[in-house]
Amino acid sequence: MKEFQYTITDPVGIHARPAGLLKAEVKKFASSVQVFKGDASCEAAKTLKLMGLGIVKGDTITVRIEGEDEEACAEAIEAFFKANF
Repeated sequence: MKEFQYTITDPVGIHARPAGLLKAEVKKFASSVQVFKGDASCEAAKTLKLMGLGIVKGDTITVRIEGEDEEACAEAIEAFFKANF
């Protein structure tokens, strides 16, 4: 299992367009990617549920990756967050 925390810097937070791009990035890997905000969580590939977490600028989220390619997946997803959120 790999895990990292990220503080959202995008002024709008996690919204439809980047959430859809995140889904496409996650689908490249076999690993499961979960996003946690406080006590709530969802699969990163579930665009509407991800947006339903209400993640806004300044929120710190935890991203947990588990699976056979978790190392490569974690690096790619963390880079994605830095570039898009």
